[in-house]
Amino acid sequence: MTFDLIVIGAGPGGYVASIRAAQLGLNVACIEKNNSPGGTCLRVGCIPSKALLESSEKFAELVNGIEEHGIELGGVGLNLHRMMERKERIVKTLSMGVNGLLRKNKVKYFHGTARLDGPGKVIVTGASGETAINANRIILATGSRPAFLPGVEPDGQRIGTSYEALAYDEVPHRLIVIGAGYIGMELGSVWSRLGSEVTVLEYLDRILPGMDIDLSEDARKIFEKQGMKFDLGCRVTGARTEEDEVIVEREGRDPMTADRVLLAVGRKANTEGINLESARIEKNERGQIEVDDHFQTTAEKVYAIGDVIRGPMLAHKAEEEGIACVEQFVNGYGHVNYNAIPGIVYTHPEIASVGKTEEQLQEEHVAYEKGEFPFAANGRARALGCTDGKVKILADRETDRILGAHIIGPRAGDLIAEAAIAIEFSASAEDLARSIHAHPTLAEAVKEAALAVGERAIHS
Repeated sequence: MTFDLIVIGAGPGGYVASIRAAQLGLNVACIEKNNSPGGTCLRVGCIPSKALLESSEKFAELVNGIEEHGIELGGVGLNLHRMMERKERIVKTLSMGVNGLLRKNKVKYFHGTARLDGPGKVIVTGASGETAINANRIILATGSRPAFLPGVEPDGQRIGTSYEALAYDEVPHRLIVIGAGYIGMELGSVWSRLGSEVTVLEYLDRILPGMDIDLSEDARKIFEKQGMKFDLGCRVTGARTEEDEVIVEREGRDPMTADRVLLAVGRKANTEGINLESARIEKNERGQIEVDDHFQTTAEKVYAIGDVIRGPMLAHKAEEEGIACVEQFVNGYGHVNYNAIPGIVYTHPEIASVGKTEEQLQEEHVAYEKGEFPFAANGRARALGCTDGKVKILADRETDRILGAHIIGPRAGDLIAEAAIAIEFSASAEDLARSIHAHPTLAEAVKEAALAVGERAIHS
């Protein structure tokens, strides 16, 4: 069988690239080794974690805080099995939706393991054996998997990664999270809300590396008020299971014990088993596939997108790269603005960021102005009972062009979209400040922060 394009991997990058290529008139094949399309994001990442975050947030609100609204309850119980069933239903429904989209767009779907076999050729190993298919172009969208830590060997039971932490069969009395990045903070929050004593161990002296350090500090204080504990500047040297406990060794500190350990120290590119060598495709020092500005690898007409190449490992980044990659095949142009890719931590409150942080601007010697506005002064936030956090806007001192936006507070993940659009269209803080925002809304905090860049905020 011969196709115009073969896409290896049906995660957010792969299936979106396949659909867009089909829309543009290409004959497309998409290969996925797992039982259903959607990738890590849909099956064991973004979607199931957000389902649990939402459920656990509702539980926590009922247990502590609902009385303020004048709602009195006789008691609140936790049915963890039912919570997990809801999560699985959401995943199954969305996965079926992706299958339907591939069929609708006439993408030929192969369930099996793919490997390159020389120029333009791919071997698919499935239930019925091997199938050879050919294409003029190939896109590698094989995603990523959890990274491990020397001395901490996941056993799938007491010591695990995010995969296991999304499916615990009971709430651990004590949970140690190794790593204070997006995954560690989100899943740590889930189990903390459901009653676990959560301690986060982080090698660096801050949580959420890469986020604006100002928001990172605010977040740590809020999470501590919620009951989470942190040990920063902590180097974990090992973890072992003894009977029903896990012993975690820390350099220069006493060992800790827990019922479960969540290893969340990042992710690494999936490049094994694809037979990159057959196409002479090179990788960088981090094991990611090297690509040029048009996503082409070191092999002619073989491209790579998403977690398997450089850049943040985010589903929406992979999607945009997939679209840009295939559009340049047909239209001659495809572009991703990497400075306008938002990052979101779906804790409570949410934390969202787009563009440059203050640290980056200072390191790059860029003169900037800063505007901040607290949610405590926002009417809608008051009505919601969610007043922790703020909005920060960073703008070029000379041009007023928005360089970065950082939000910690209610619905931050939705609010950041406005700032991302502003950066995409090179808007100024003045543009954002003069745009009419409905009252009362959380989005008014974004407007006020933009006004504050010029020291013109009205409500603070």
